[in-house]
Amino acid sequence: MAGQNYSMMTEFILVGFSTFPQHLLPAFFLLYLLMYLFTLLGNLLIMTTVWSERSLHTPMYLFLCALSTSEILFTVAITPRMLVDMLSTHHTITWAACATQMFFSFTFGFTHSFLLMIMGYDRYVAICHPLRYHVLMSNRGCARLVSWTWAGGSVMGMMVTLIVFHLTFCGSNMIRHFFCHVFSLLKLACGNENSSVTLAVILVCVSALMGCLFLIVLSYVFIVAAILRIPSAEGRHKTFSTCVSHLTVVIVHYGFASIIYLKPKGPHSMDSNTLMATTYTVFTPFLSPIIFSLRNKELKNAIKKSIQRKLIPLSS
Repeated sequence: MAGQNYSMMTEFILVGFSTFPQHLLPAFFLLYLLMYLFTLLGNLLIMTTVWSERSLHTPMYLFLCALSTSEILFTVAITPRMLVDMLSTHHTITWAACATQMFFSFTFGFTHSFLLMIMGYDRYVAICHPLRYHVLMSNRGCARLVSWTWAGGSVMGMMVTLIVFHLTFCGSNMIRHFFCHVFSLLKLACGNENSSVTLAVILVCVSALMGCLFLIVLSYVFIVAAILRIPSAEGRHKTFSTCVSHLTVVIVHYGFASIIYLKPKGPHSMDSNTLMATTYTVFTPFLSPIIFSLRNKELKNAIKKSIQRKLIPLSS
């Protein structure tokens, strides 16, 4: 293979849902469209409520707004294209569009993980160092942390995209996925570099994601230790309740990612792989605003007040 010239591939074909029975596609389209719209509206509602309620102008809710923003942008990078392809016979995507989609999906995906890590640190400081909370989590410090998460996500997205798209693609141009998924794309690369690039991508992604998970788990080890020192059961319950929504989202986020990327090797049909992938790209962002709205009492009450204030003038 070395020294052989390959023609530059200018476009790819996203196989996606095209292997499914055609009569099922309208039902899948409607289901994922509703989930996509709910994800957008739910996160926008959270962001609007946080910015309109002065009682929520705290670091925890600033991070929640940034998390909602990253989830909206992550779904926008993937889901609209998937929905269009479901009802279309034209599934081609240009080389540049594929690279752009990969960059934004990785950028917002990593930003999401970094923000979950920062939110875990916020809960650690609030519970383990309450007297120093306003010093350690000042407005300027929080803004700096959010900026670093976005910068870190952009760097990771750019790094992975450059690693993958410096390769030469030859032979088949069919990506067996509904978006420009990195490992599906690497299977189309030719040359001797393929295996080393795949290993490099895995190391970069796993190191970043597992590093975030390790720091989140470490934060909760200290949090649980601090909660157990609280003498009253009511105090322990009240303190832990401030962490429930974040902890639930972390479990959902990493749980679905593990199902997809750590599933045992074996004969999996392409249809089952496609449906499993939607749990991470569509279902997880769909669940996040529900979890924060229902499990966070303060946010839930603020949303109710905000809706009531808007409905009262209409009724009067």
